[in-house]
Amino acid sequence: MPAELINIPAEFWANLLEMAPYLLFGFAVAGVLSVLIRPEMVERHLGGRGLWPVLKAAAFGVPLPLCSCGVIPVSASLRKHGASRGATTAFLLSTPQTGVDSILVTLSLLGPVFAIFRPIAALATGVFGGALVAWLERERGVRMDPASRQDASGSGEERGNWLLRILSYGFVTLPRDIGKSLLVGLALAGVIAVVVPRDLATLYGSGFVGMVVMMALGIPIYVCATASVPIAAALIAKGVSPGAALAFLITGPATNAATVAVVWKAMGRRTAIIYLASVAIAALGCGALLDLLYTSTGTAAHHHHVHELLPPWAKLASAIALLGVLGGALLWRPKKEGAEPMADQAPETVELAVAGMTCSHCVGAVTRALRECRGVASAAVDLKSGRAVVKGQGLDAAALRRAVEALGYTAAEA
Repeated sequence: MPAELINIPAEFWANLLEMAPYLLFGFAVAGVLSVLIRPEMVERHLGGRGLWPVLKAAAFGVPLPLCSCGVIPVSASLRKHGASRGATTAFLLSTPQTGVDSILVTLSLLGPVFAIFRPIAALATGVFGGALVAWLERERGVRMDPASRQDASGSGEERGNWLLRILSYGFVTLPRDIGKSLLVGLALAGVIAVVVPRDLATLYGSGFVGMVVMMALGIPIYVCATASVPIAAALIAKGVSPGAALAFLITGPATNAATVAVVWKAMGRRTAIIYLASVAIAALGCGALLDLLYTSTGTAAHHHHVHELLPPWAKLASAIALLGVLGGALLWRPKKEGAEPMADQAPETVELAVAGMTCSHCVGAVTRALRECRGVASAAVDLKSGRAVVKGQGLDAAALRRAVEALGYTAAEA
């Protein structure tokens, strides 16, 4: 076995070669979506009752490149700005399971059948869970206060050249958010490919038992939608069925302690239980359907024809470029993340220590929440230090803390 460990870097590099071209393209598309689809636009479409807001929320969430930590503050903001419990739950369920980047990586490693089925499963999960919450938790939408409504119009948020914003989000912000998880996922995939015996998965790798095992494996593990793909590919190579791998891909990104805690706090125990039940039912149901699809069509889970579309030099160049993008994004840090221009004449300043932020989406959500508070002229939030500096007139420190805590974080005056 020790002699075989030398193959782990080779497996890491092989997976990187296959996924790099698609991931780079996914980063570019994600940058475009970050400019075209703003949180305020989503909020305006998710109010009201019934199934239609649930459908829109689930559909909005599928292409967005938000991880399971980044979706938490966005969902809390949706709820605050008038989205129903059902629509918020649908968004929470569909968004972290997939995104344009993870769809393209799935295409590169698992083939077109899996790549098409995965976002459909995410959409179905969101609609099922959101509709169930909407039916059991009949309610009126949360009333949006005038200050929030004014902010939701998006005034003042569109700054700078659109191309620079696309490049900044797609090749700096997003790689910085998922880079570490992606590299860890590739490393784990290499370990699984080398260490796990090929016949081990025959004990539980197919059928209902296999899906339950993979679901149980995915629930406690925090892994983003993109980083989980090479792990799933390695498991399939060891004999795990595509449906069981899909169960892992659904539960891994969609469930973690922070998400469940925020759902419990913001929407109640009953909604949190429905959320978890929806993930479990969707993982088993969609996994069974995917296995049936592969069995009935005779399609192999590992699809290699798509790889032949790209010459070796293109994959090599893409892999080197991807490592450069990830390295640059992870090593480079701006002085202030999420900072906004400070008002020169703001006589009052409140500084908060915010705990729980993990990515740029967290920074953006906290910044928006603080800007919406009465009397705030400007707000700057730094991810590395966890500090938020708010300037304005007539500031209420307690209200600022509550605005941050409503998103699922903890805040205290620094």
